[in-house]
Amino acid sequence: MPKFNMDPKKHPMPSQDPDVRNKNFSEVALGYDAETAIEEAKRCVNCKNRPCVAGCPVGVMIPEFIALVAEGKFEEAYEVISRTSSLPAVCGRVCPQETQCESKCTRGIKGEPVGIGRLERFVADYHMEHATATPHCTIRNGHKVAVVGSGPAGLTCAGDLAKLGYEVTVFEALHLAGGVLVYGIPEFRLPKAIVQREVEGLKALGVKVETNAVIGRVLTIEELKSEYGFEAVFLGTGAGLPKFMGIPGENAKGVFSANEYLTRSNLMKAYEADSETPIMRAKKVAVVGGGNVAMDAARTAKRLGAEVYIVYRRSEAELPARREEVEHAKEEGIIFKLLTNPVEIVTDSEDNVVGVKCVEMELGEPDASGRRRPIEKKDSAFTLDVDCVIMSLGTSPNPLLKQTTAGLETKPRGEIVADEQGKTSLEGVYAGGDAVTGAATVILAMGAGKTAAKAIDEYIRSK
Repeated sequence: MPKFNMDPKKHPMPSQDPDVRNKNFSEVALGYDAETAIEEAKRCVNCKNRPCVAGCPVGVMIPEFIALVAEGKFEEAYEVISRTSSLPAVCGRVCPQETQCESKCTRGIKGEPVGIGRLERFVADYHMEHATATPHCTIRNGHKVAVVGSGPAGLTCAGDLAKLGYEVTVFEALHLAGGVLVYGIPEFRLPKAIVQREVEGLKALGVKVETNAVIGRVLTIEELKSEYGFEAVFLGTGAGLPKFMGIPGENAKGVFSANEYLTRSNLMKAYEADSETPIMRAKKVAVVGGGNVAMDAARTAKRLGAEVYIVYRRSEAELPARREEVEHAKEEGIIFKLLTNPVEIVTDSEDNVVGVKCVEMELGEPDASGRRRPIEKKDSAFTLDVDCVIMSLGTSPNPLLKQTTAGLETKPRGEIVADEQGKTSLEGVYAGGDAVTGAATVILAMGAGKTAAKAIDEYIRSK
């Protein structure tokens, strides 16, 4: 084992200059080079109790892969990661490592934790650039499983089942596989070529992908089982139904859900001059919300040339977005209007947005979420001059599956009811990810897909 590096700080991530990157859609973070990756890996002290692994929802063998990186054995490190993760290049970019594996890192007690996510990204990128061998199909076991949705939960479930020998078909409603990874996360955070290479890797394992296939319209779940011979079905349909505030003016021209705004930009390349799916190039934009999706929408609008405000009713301490995303947004010139709540969208005679009326807030006692409850200040109303409003208030599952699937139990907000293994109220039907939990993180969805794949394997074997 190479000599440990006891530097208390992790190696910084090289990135584009803020005043350059806020005008382009190229990836912000540039990644470690081999020398930096090796030096960062040497910061790992290879703890016997491996607390970082306990913090990973998919159980990546973190100390093992980092030890290999420290020795310059990058391909071997990739093999270790890929035993448990189907999407390492994605996870290395968008996982909230700071609240998961890195939050458990022993080095973080008296300094900064090891840059686990940065090392995972480096290893995955190195593999994509240098690997010559392609994944090969496992010998098939004669059993078929359908996966509905090609987001992180669906892709993970499909990959794990394919490795076990199942004939897996993924049904995707849109024209491109990847789910939220392609329509929700901007190019500057997660290049779509990375996602497609991960998808191609699954196809090489034998996974079939059917796009433009809206299950519940083209086929029902019952038809997948009774007419097409799928012995089990996994529902990884995500949570794509946007929420709104219900305030006056919300139906005006120039009001978008963050989902629509990002889908037009990310999936349809609406920012390109010759795109067939245009997007409004506003001069001043208000993004309502404080999560990662709000940061993505704000930073996208900035790149389209707008002056952009984040309007959030609590303080910065309560912002749910990753700290890194908040800092990147600030660096790029996003203006934060905190302790501010919209109450009306102001329109002109032609129903175009011309402003958003807001009130100032102050924080009271904690509410059910544990965060301090925002309370409106008296006589604090003011109008923010904008011509576009993007609502980023969370999402819930699309009700289509519930409406077309008899006996599928759901919660009042539409989330599918499933047990810890992903089993739903229907025989042989499993679910996981945002379709069950509501909007959450990519890695949690992957963990749910992995758990469900194991349960599906046990279910079919028991038959």
